[in-house]
Amino acid sequence: MARVNDPISDLLTRVRNANSAFHEQVDIPHSKIKEELVKLMKKEGFIKDYQVIQTDAQGVLRVFLKFNEGRERTIAGLKRISKPGMRVYVEREEIPKIFGGLGTVVMSTSKGIMTGRQARKNGLGGEVMAYIW
Repeated sequence: MARVNDPISDLLTRVRNANSAFHEQVDIPHSKIKEELVKLMKKEGFIKDYQVIQTDAQGVLRVFLKFNEGRERTIAGLKRISKPGMRVYVEREEIPKIFGGLGTVVMSTSKGIMTGRQARKNGLGGEVMAYIW
């Protein structure tokens, strides 16, 4: 299997592609940070569920996508913001609001991965990982 330079970008791309093709689920190589990101997506209502499947090597993260009635997607878009070549950090006052607060900002803070809303409430800045809307 090919080595991925940006595993978060890989996760977002796999979810985006599966979502646009109306797949029920998508398998992603497991890591703790990806699991935290998927857990946040579930908590925010973007995906139905996820499970960790142990294999010999690193394991697999199986993400179950969510569609509303009439096959309407719950995820309209995913965008990677902070990349390995150009990290994007903000202070708590500078945390962006996506689509007037309808979207979610995914942040990596000193207290772990959380939404921009949670980071603002906790008075934390950090790295802006992605936008989900």
